[in-house]
Amino acid sequence: MEKPAILLITPPLTQLNTPYPATAYLKGFLTGRGHQVTQADMGIELVLRMFSRKGLQQIFDAIEAGGYALSDNSLRMLRLKREYLQTIEPVIRFLQNKDNTLAQQISFSRFLPEAARFDQVEDIDWAFGSMGITDRARYLATLYLEDLGDLIKETICPYFAFSRYADSLAMSATHFDPMEEALQETPNLVDQLLLELLEERLQAVQPTVVGFSIPFPGNLYGGLRMAQYIKAKYPHIKTTMGGGYPNTELRSLREPRLFNYIDFVTLDDGEGPWLKLLEHLQGQRDAEALQRTFVLAEGEVQYSNGSTDADVPHTEIGTPDYSDLPLQDYLSVIDVINPMHRLWSDGRWNKLTIAHGCYWKRCSFCDITLDYINRYEVAPATLLVDRIEQIIAQTGQTGFHFVDEAAPPAPLRDMAIELIRRGVKISWWGNIRFEKTFSPDLCRLLAASGCIAVSGGLEVASDRLLELMEKGVSIEQVARVTDAFTQAGIMVHAYLMYGFPTQTAQETVDSLEVVRQLFINNVIQSGYWHRFSMTAHSPVGKNPEKYGVVKVGPEEGPFANNDLWHDDPTGTDHELFGQGLAKAIYNYMHGVGLEQPLSFWFDFKVPRVKTRPDLIYKAIQHPQKPDAERPNARVLWLGNQPELELTMIAKKGQTIERCVLTFYEKGEDFQVKTTANIGQWLFDALQKIHPDHTAPVLLKQLEATFPTDAHLSFTEFLASPSWFELREKGLLLL
Repeated sequence: MEKPAILLITPPLTQLNTPYPATAYLKGFLTGRGHQVTQADMGIELVLRMFSRKGLQQIFDAIEAGGYALSDNSLRMLRLKREYLQTIEPVIRFLQNKDNTLAQQISFSRFLPEAARFDQVEDIDWAFGSMGITDRARYLATLYLEDLGDLIKETICPYFAFSRYADSLAMSATHFDPMEEALQETPNLVDQLLLELLEERLQAVQPTVVGFSIPFPGNLYGGLRMAQYIKAKYPHIKTTMGGGYPNTELRSLREPRLFNYIDFVTLDDGEGPWLKLLEHLQGQRDAEALQRTFVLAEGEVQYSNGSTDADVPHTEIGTPDYSDLPLQDYLSVIDVINPMHRLWSDGRWNKLTIAHGCYWKRCSFCDITLDYINRYEVAPATLLVDRIEQIIAQTGQTGFHFVDEAAPPAPLRDMAIELIRRGVKISWWGNIRFEKTFSPDLCRLLAASGCIAVSGGLEVASDRLLELMEKGVSIEQVARVTDAFTQAGIMVHAYLMYGFPTQTAQETVDSLEVVRQLFINNVIQSGYWHRFSMTAHSPVGKNPEKYGVVKVGPEEGPFANNDLWHDDPTGTDHELFGQGLAKAIYNYMHGVGLEQPLSFWFDFKVPRVKTRPDLIYKAIQHPQKPDAERPNARVLWLGNQPELELTMIAKKGQTIERCVLTFYEKGEDFQVKTTANIGQWLFDALQKIHPDHTAPVLLKQLEATFPTDAHLSFTEFLASPSWFELREKGLLLL
């Protein structure tokens, strides 16, 4: 039997600026195994169809015919219909970086029609200055799009948002009824546009299997709406579903109605289950021998995991394949005026993982029992950089977002050295843990390899709660690590949490004070507060009593089971604090209100701060260990090889041979002057400790080769001006 034609779809909506990587990973893997695979990002295709002149005309026509009770803002937008229709396509081209000449007009003339979103624009000159015209225009064009999004949400499609679609139907959905009711309604205009796109794609590809990647709750409705269409019109096509949402929410699936739309639901990494599924569809494997797959048999949902094959290791999943995706058509938007925050929405990033799973896997709020966290595997740096080079060759893009739960420091170090050795120039960012392994020198190495930003979880800035979370970090340590990144020129975003079990009002306020100090000392540049949520697969969800909380629901149902409701009898009323915390950090990110007392952000009485006002300042002044006490550190020189010049000088009647090493670097030239024997030793050593030299050299190995006839000991040399000069210019101890 011939191999099935496969169509992989990411339903709307995830991001406007870059494709979600799941289908690209799966396509790369399956194509490598000889399968015929096409992929489509229906999110970007739907947005481009809606926000074209023709699409927007259809939307305005539907609103005018729909008899909606409209707000004053929406009425104003309808009256400006002509202006919106005339500007929509130029604005989209501008956001696609296809017509940057429009920036001047958008920034400084009345080019865009303005509605409610523009009320938040006060003085944006401070953010963009006189030169940042393109960014300023991108920000204003984003507000313009969000105005149109608000109009659509108020009228023809209450589900619509630019990064999610009908997510409320899939959140905490223990029962399928709300989703089923929505699917039985007549498709709204946005649904119709989506189904038109799907039909075009089905005609072009003629697939026998369609796989839906559902990373988030906001992708489920769109995926099922398309699957419903396929089952009604092309019942011979098999439909499958996998991704982050099923992996976390549908592990105890018993709902047969889902299988009116989807034939197979796979869990965890898709590579293995897909191989078994394709063998099954070709008649080469029984349904009982599938891998981690839900099927419907005799009206009952059954979990089939009879395959005895091991998981596909991280080293064999291949390189993500972005072909088929319209990479030039994604929209770079700026919705928050903060250089770190914008990375999520601005620019096209190739998404890649350094390792599978998390090397720490102890945090009590995290899904550490699930495969995507629990199974930790690393690929060697050479393979990782091979993948990076392949992706650059295919996409022409050198921006990378490493989407690991927490990128491990040692593989990051090895990747950075390999990138530098090969001369591969990329810009990259990703998630890390703020652990002490990220020394100032490691941060400098990562920056040299192209790291521009990191994000990490500070969570609750309270040492008691960090210990209860088993986070493995302290506030002082986080301050030192974030300072090391910032000093290296790398931006830092902190994930913050409130409402952790037993958290008191005092701890919440003290936590905000720590965050304020982190901003005031400029060691973080961006942050976001998340409300703690208890999930079924986390240590807190599995053992709430240990953490002092009580699970109060929801009752387990046949559909999703992940988000749990809980009471926190000893903690404060967490709901109260959300708005004030969000308002404070939004202002801190813009450099505003850092000197205000914390009570300023809340409209109720809060406890007085107990955190020391110099906690963060003192933490970052903490002295480093002297180099002489680090004999096992790897020595690495990031600069160029110097020119060596020996000279003779007369001193006190004697002729002494001196040495000058001249370094020519990108930003400046500099010299190191020393004795001839130390100069020659340094000249030879710098070649051995350059990234081009693959064998690592430790400080104690350098000491063993230090000239015995030198006028000072190795320990004294490590405290000399020559050594300090080299350390400042790019000599690292890792």
